[in-house]
Amino acid sequence: MALPIEDYAVIGDTETVALVGRNGSIDWMCVPRFDSPAAFAGLLGAARHGCWRIAPRHAVTEVTRTYRGDSLVLDTTFTTSEGRVRLTDFMPIRSHRPAVVRIVEGLEGSVPVRMDLVVRFDYGSIVPWVRAAEPTAACRLAGIDAVGGADGLTVRSSVPLEGHDLTTVAEFEVQAGQREQVLAVWHPAHEAAAQGFDPEESLDATLYWWELWSSHCGYDGEWPDEVRRSLITLKALTYAPTGGIVAAATTSLPEFLGGVRNWDYRFCWLRDATFSLHALLDAGFLAEADAWSEWLRRAVAGDPDDMQIMYGVRGERRLTELELAWLPGYESSAPVRIGNAASGQFQLDVYGEVMEMFAVAAERTGGLAPDAVDLARFLVEHVERVWSEPDDGIWEVRGPRRHFVHSKVMAWVAVDRWIAICEHRGGDVDLDHWRALRDRIHDDVSTNGWNEQVGSFTQYYGSDRLDGSLLMLGLVGFLAPDDPRLAATVDAVQRELLVDGFVLRYRTDVEHPAPADAGADAGEQDPVALAATVDGLPPGEGAFLLTTFWLVDNLVLLGRLDEARALFERLLSLRNDVGLLSEEYDVDRGRQLGNVPQAFSHIGLVNSAANLSAAAQVAKGSIHRRARRRSS
Repeated sequence: MALPIEDYAVIGDTETVALVGRNGSIDWMCVPRFDSPAAFAGLLGAARHGCWRIAPRHAVTEVTRTYRGDSLVLDTTFTTSEGRVRLTDFMPIRSHRPAVVRIVEGLEGSVPVRMDLVVRFDYGSIVPWVRAAEPTAACRLAGIDAVGGADGLTVRSSVPLEGHDLTTVAEFEVQAGQREQVLAVWHPAHEAAAQGFDPEESLDATLYWWELWSSHCGYDGEWPDEVRRSLITLKALTYAPTGGIVAAATTSLPEFLGGVRNWDYRFCWLRDATFSLHALLDAGFLAEADAWSEWLRRAVAGDPDDMQIMYGVRGERRLTELELAWLPGYESSAPVRIGNAASGQFQLDVYGEVMEMFAVAAERTGGLAPDAVDLARFLVEHVERVWSEPDDGIWEVRGPRRHFVHSKVMAWVAVDRWIAICEHRGGDVDLDHWRALRDRIHDDVSTNGWNEQVGSFTQYYGSDRLDGSLLMLGLVGFLAPDDPRLAATVDAVQRELLVDGFVLRYRTDVEHPAPADAGADAGEQDPVALAATVDGLPPGEGAFLLTTFWLVDNLVLLGRLDEARALFERLLSLRNDVGLLSEEYDVDRGRQLGNVPQAFSHIGLVNSAANLSAAAQVAKGSIHRRARRRSS
């Protein structure tokens, strides 16, 4: 069985990642890309579905882990009765093929170590053929080459490897000062075994690359170590060849243990990417914004009216959702899914997020490229045509479409940021037309989204339910900090959606009436069956970390700084021992839930730390730095 989600660390090369457990096992790795089939899929099943463990043979009394400096080079130290040994794991920044390097170093005594390598291509479904791989001029290490289907993995080792019961094993003893190396390099099955490289030289080069990238960080607020680790994690989720940013590194880690809320997050959501870039831009990483802007323009090329909410890392549009029946799922949370049917949804809010990113980029870099301005104009013109229609909402509900308040607010943001871009650029744009549309949307939301009986804005028009996304109303400038409706909405969210102090996205265990036009909007789904929950799924999920960070930001806006700081410190305490966060938190079990590492959660950490730091500076006479501003 896989470890608890919080027991995994991530290593990566800015094109894919591997998850390494506290027990020294790599239980998840997709190659050559984030969304490629996994060569190690034990995370969603068992060891027989693929894993690679290196650990002491005898009982371990203590495990400590840390990243080296500001890098993704992971050190895991095992203490046993015989001594101590350190396992160093990393993925070299790619020059040709993806690779993993694992170095075992003796620290004290003499420690017996065992390696178990179970390669299973295509998400655990293919047992490869294995043959010998001889030393090469590039790498003095011999080993094996495993080939199956479209994939090959060449493993080279300084210790002898043996085959046993469809597993490659090695047993060796490491004394203080001794270092043994094992590396694995992926290659297409139709090509020869990978040549390999010098593991120690690669370690130095990888450390240098990450430290150089991290040195450009301009964040100067409180919690600098925590913020830098989150920024490094966001960089690890960036697909370097194109500039796309994936939402998370995994698929189907459950939002509720044993449940069906298991989704594939290894794609580029426009919303998630814009949030990520906002955090990176605030920290001074401008190159990522340029790369993402170019990726976006390529991905949406053609008719902007056909813009999707997400794409593949190279801009692919067909992300067909499939279920992998041979994988039992993480702690029996089935089905295991690859692909994501939400790629075909209509989510109005993404236009606002993209326009927000364009506005911020224009402000920070001095302007936008002409084709970016053209795209922005096409998008806001599309918003003008569709803003009054129901949509699937920020949370990608698989129930009927509704007039979600957050979606309408983000339509307002799209128009507002377009006005800001035009004001910055000048020219002959009819701003009166766009200001009138902005006011019309604002009036519509204020009239239909506010529920006097509840004393708050609500999840969708005509509803009496709350939604964590309502916490964005003040953060995007739709409501001013001194607007009494903002404080009332924040209080209502705290009253209705808090679980042990953390914020649910929405209640999944309450009934919602199906809208009158549900049959048309929900496609072939039965609106009667969908009426029980707003998302059309069985109830049950954890507290959502991003919405809780949004609550921190709202408390800052409202001047409730002590309360904001205390909640932020609680959120920091949820990080695992190497600073990683997943999507959600199970308050009953005290465990992380959902895909990991989750960009949303680390974005929230960076932004909340900046907002709290800025608020502290206000008390010292400095200017409060707002991440999002409403245009004039």
